[in-house]
Amino acid sequence: MSSKLVGVGVGPGDPELVTVKGVNVLRAADVVVVPVMAAPDGTDGGERGRAEATVVHYVPEEKIVRVVFALNERSDRARREAAWDAAGERVAQLLRSHTTVAFATIGDPNVYSTFTYLAQTVGELVPGTVIATVPGITAMQDLAARSGAVLTEGTEPLTLVPVTAGAAVLKEALSGPGTVVAYKFGRQAREVAEALRESGRVEGAVWGSALGLPEESVRPAGDLDDGPLPYLSTLIAPPVRDGGRGGKL
Repeated sequence: MSSKLVGVGVGPGDPELVTVKGVNVLRAADVVVVPVMAAPDGTDGGERGRAEATVVHYVPEEKIVRVVFALNERSDRARREAAWDAAGERVAQLLRSHTTVAFATIGDPNVYSTFTYLAQTVGELVPGTVIATVPGITAMQDLAARSGAVLTEGTEPLTLVPVTAGAAVLKEALSGPGTVVAYKFGRQAREVAEALRESGRVEGAVWGSALGLPEESVRPAGDLDDGPLPYLSTLIAPPVRDGGRGGKL
């Protein structure tokens, strides 16, 4: 029988936001893989990641397998590629000896997730592996709920951009219609604040980090300062709305 690799979205960090289906798949899997950041020497840095901290609420620790990914390597491409290859081979080994392997990823496995690359690598290493995903609550959904921000109304578009690509992509999105959501903007907080001011989008915009965790922060975008924020910070910048009801439905 073919082995199965399932990417399970476990949400932004609040264990209560894992779906019932996600919990069932995690519990039914033979092993649950969680990504951890590499230490400078490429080994397990020992820090419990957000996905693992969520998963332990639902499965026993002895069922969890920590796999090192170069999540924090951005300058040395060769080192990053080598780490990805090693991670893929580790998961491939698990699939050769187990029927079902679940991979827990924060947010959704099809939205800027490490699972996308892992599935591609594993599919090449273990031909015939069945790949599946279980959707998860995204950071923008959680931030909208916690802040009261409305993501879309009527025919408004929704634009999602990763600021790791540079602030220019955010500025371009803010010049268009609808709500703009920015992911991973923590290291470019100053540029994001400037882009919001230039586009007239500060009013009503919110940002948040560590959603669902003890150190959670949800604040108006007008409070953005020049200091660096957590890498996984999320921004929601709604458009200026006329206050009408039902006109755009």
